[in-house]
Amino acid sequence: MPSDLVRCPNGHMYNTKRYGNKCPFCDAGLEKSGNKVMRPVMDGDKTQTTDDPLGIEPVVGWLVCIDGEQKGKDYKIRKGRNFVGRSDDMDIAIIGDISISRRNHASISYDPKQRVFYLIPGEGAGMVYRNNEVAFVPVELSPYDLIEIGKCKLIFIPLCGVHFDWENDDKEE
Repeated sequence: MPSDLVRCPNGHMYNTKRYGNKCPFCDAGLEKSGNKVMRPVMDGDKTQTTDDPLGIEPVVGWLVCIDGEQKGKDYKIRKGRNFVGRSDDMDIAIIGDISISRRNHASISYDPKQRVFYLIPGEGAGMVYRNNEVAFVPVELSPYDLIEIGKCKLIFIPLCGVHFDWENDDKEE
């Protein structure tokens, strides 16, 4: 069943039933922006802004829950910013842990130009940790870093980086 959640060209998620075709955060519309296609959320997948006309936004890495309410669950990371919270409209929705903010507790970003991942603390009061150290500012992630959000412990597993990237897979560094 389709949802009314969409992502504007600037990456904000919002409900089209409530706000129409204009993003309430930046006033960007849903019309095509260059070759990016806006797609609604379908069957549990989050809205993605994509260069692919079929709507496929490749995975660039994963978070795997190793302790907490969702132990054993994996979360796909896409390029750009991936917002983390317990609300089901987040890119990475960690359901069931009330110590995690509903919206934007943190975010995981992949920068395809630099081929690096960052953990970015959110706007709420909740803390986020990387390898048992609190992240007050964006911190670069390394393979198998331990991320703690609320009572949830996650392992970071990258796919893209110095050896591979979907956009630049022919440019080995």
